[in-house]
Amino acid sequence: MGAEIFDIVVIGGGVNGCGIARDAVGRGLKVLLAEQSDLASGTSSASTKLIHGGLRYLEHKEFRLVREALIEREVLLRAAPHIIWPLRFVLPHHKGLRPRWLIRLGLFFYDHLGGRKLLPGTRSVDLRHDAAGAPLKPGFTHAFEYSDCWVEDARLVALNARDAAERGAEILVRTRCSEARRAGHLWRIQLEGAGGVRREVAARALVNATGPWVSSFLGGAVGMNAPDRIRTVKGSHIVVEKLFDHDRAYIFQNADGRICFAIPYEHDFTLIGTTDADFDGEPGKVAISEAEVDYLLAAANEYFQASVTRANIRWTYAGIRPLYDDGASKAQDATRDYVLKLEGGTGEAPLLSIFGGKITTYRRLAEAALDRLKPTFPAMAAPWTAQAKLPGGDFAVNAFAAEVGSLSKRYPFLELKEARRLVRAYGTRAAQVLGDARNAAELGRRFGPSLTAAEVDYLMREEWATQADDIIWRRSKLGLHMTPAEQAALQDYMVQLERTPAFAGGDHEIAPRRG
Repeated sequence: MGAEIFDIVVIGGGVNGCGIARDAVGRGLKVLLAEQSDLASGTSSASTKLIHGGLRYLEHKEFRLVREALIEREVLLRAAPHIIWPLRFVLPHHKGLRPRWLIRLGLFFYDHLGGRKLLPGTRSVDLRHDAAGAPLKPGFTHAFEYSDCWVEDARLVALNARDAAERGAEILVRTRCSEARRAGHLWRIQLEGAGGVRREVAARALVNATGPWVSSFLGGAVGMNAPDRIRTVKGSHIVVEKLFDHDRAYIFQNADGRICFAIPYEHDFTLIGTTDADFDGEPGKVAISEAEVDYLLAAANEYFQASVTRANIRWTYAGIRPLYDDGASKAQDATRDYVLKLEGGTGEAPLLSIFGGKITTYRRLAEAALDRLKPTFPAMAAPWTAQAKLPGGDFAVNAFAAEVGSLSKRYPFLELKEARRLVRAYGTRAAQVLGDARNAAELGRRFGPSLTAAEVDYLMREEWATQADDIIWRRSKLGLHMTPAEQAALQDYMVQLERTPAFAGGDHEIAPRRG
């Protein structure tokens, strides 16, 4: 065919695609991943930022999904204690909704279904005497408090891609798959990068991990008739000025049977979400609606004493959950479980499409995906990711403070707040960001109160960032703390830097480069 042949080509740079690429290359397969935009630019950066079992899924009797997610919660916490950390949730009892005994029973199962070892269990809370009760209306007197975990979702994707690349995978961003056609036992795949640069590759197996575009990719690039359909469900969030000072989150019951979270966010804010609404538009143009804003404000105002209004909103975001269409009557009832569809007859190169899934179970989904492809690659190595650390996560779950202290000692010019942010983002690799700097000036130009040229250079060199939004809304959330002028200056700097010889032909280009 005259094209470089890969074992697996993955289309889609969200958490599922990057997780599959990482797992596959670690088993000895030759892997390429192509993402049409930036890593985690779709669903994977629009989550509620939780690694959790899904307490409300117990009501839908999705016990296997909840158990798998609860087990994964601690697997991922061990793998990436810099970007994942324990978070306690306060669930106030609302008279007239779920009875107290039912909540306690559900939390008992939640505590024990997944073999919890690292996280503390449920306890009762008297809101009249606990700090968690202070921001709430006085009618709420009793609550339960339980454990889940927070995750920097887009960083989880980037770290999976980084690990995959260091193990030999080729990662391409801003690269669209325009066509994929079978040629006997191989796939012939046309890729189109920035500026219309084209490249043809071949693959023994093709993985469609395009998330909300999974069906349109099958019907378009692959040319398949009547592909399986997905149910696109929109979830939206608002970020408001900080509503409380403690470090716990709230989970509120709503009268429609749904739940809503209020979570400490980026030190100065509170994250409120999410919604569940069917969506039939273009996934790349999804945005929160006025009705969803009203819904989230009403949910918050049902519980908080202080009125939360549109004037308090500092940022909003929305994403599409690409759920497998199981015929559920309500968006909130559609299954969050993943479905893997394998297509291809004897002697044909297989096509594996990924429907649905949760960020919490992405690693297990990757294992299941490779299990489906095992007949094509019988010699690939055994599963390995359950015990593996993600880049920067090679320290103990309870050693975050020690890592911050170590970084502060090595770079005494850092403010403690900045040292904490860097360790949260990069873990033990924070020193790679700072390099040999002996003072703050040697980190280069500052873009806003925290972001330096040294960090920008690192993210462009090591994490495929090509535009300002990649850095300030996905690799971080520093956009919340930057002015429009600072954001524009960052974009100009990145454009100039990318034109320098040091970045020409880098990992983000269509030209091959690995590791």
